[in-house]
Parts: sequence; structure tokens; C-alpha cells
Amino acid sequence: MRGERLGVLLREARAARPMAEIAAASGIPVETLRKIETGRIATPAFFTVAALAAALGLPLEQIVSQCAAADPDAVRVARRVS
Repeated sequence: MRGERLGVLLREARAARPMAEIAAASGIPVETLRKIETGRIATPAFFTVAALAAALGLPLEQIVSQCAAADPDAVRVARRVS
């Protein structure tokens, strides 16, 4: 479920920009980005998400709040970290 929300969030943030552009800007292979956006990689590594967030101009806090909304444990951890 979180992986699906992350994929939707990244696709929306990418909008009309080509996947290859975001992959190059983040240093992430295009195929990895494709797998994350389609939910085939449900829990990508933190540094992968951070690199994509930077390339897309997304605050990590927004990613956490939107992707962890249905997971109370994740929300508690996010609050402790921030």
C-alpha cells in the first residue's frame, strides 16, 4: 500500500517531465524509477527516495506524511525523527 502511494506521489510530482530526466537528475536508473512508480519496489532505500525527492523538489516530510498516512507505526516514527 505505501509503495503504491509513493509511486503515485512521484508520478504526480514528475508530471510531464520525462522519466529519464528525473532518473538522470537523481542518479537513479530509469528502470528503478519505473519500478518504484509502478509499485514493484514497494520499499525503496532511503537514499533512493531522498535523491528522487531532491530531483523532484519534494520535501521528504511530504513524502512521509502522504505515504505513511495509513500506517500508524510509520507516523509515530516520522514524528520522533522530525
